[in-house]
Amino acid sequence: MTNQEVEKYRRPVRILHWVHSGAFVVLFLTGLVLFIPQLAFLAEDSWTRLIHRIGAAIFIIVPLLYLVINPKAAVRGVKMAFTWGIADMEWLRAAPRYYFLGDEKAMPPQGSLNSGQKMWWFLTIVCGVVFILTGLVMWFARTAAPAALLQWMIFLHAVVFIVAGAMFFLHLYLGVFHPLMTEAWKAMATGKISAEYAREHHGKWYEEVSKSKEQPAK
Repeated sequence: MTNQEVEKYRRPVRILHWVHSGAFVVLFLTGLVLFIPQLAFLAEDSWTRLIHRIGAAIFIIVPLLYLVINPKAAVRGVKMAFTWGIADMEWLRAAPRYYFLGDEKAMPPQGSLNSGQKMWWFLTIVCGVVFILTGLVMWFARTAAPAALLQWMIFLHAVVFIVAGAMFFLHLYLGVFHPLMTEAWKAMATGKISAEYAREHHGKWYEEVSKSKEQPAK
């Protein structure tokens, strides 16, 4: 760590993020063709279904590979998404004034992920599990599953499609375009952020990193 920058995300995390995000974009676009009747003509030769299934395979396999390669970091990350405390509740109360008015005074010091990022990560895990379970039934048990079960799988798949799609566009806006998140994109592109940005947006994490002989967060 230098005086100017700190390492926020190591390379394996960034690779996981970009490959998994790419798979999601493929799934979203090809799923949109199936979700909107007016676009059904694009799927007439079933090529969108093939691409959708390839994207689904990548969506499933990449996180499993990361789990095998770096199990401790994977478990720690999942635990982080499901661990909420008083500071997170304080963040939720202060978030509207922070994001809409730029008021940072009430925001509590954040860890390596702020509470909004934890919420995104939580929804990513939950929606991902639902996507995978319902998708596998629709893919491999379409003819064998009871009609009622298949209809429920299709319904749940559609619900998480809407939720995940909305959250994805919000995530994209906050990570790339929001005036306060000036280095969010840089963090995932290069793995590093400035020390000043780290103190302002991840003060609790920055203090922990400084005290632990500059070990980067995963």
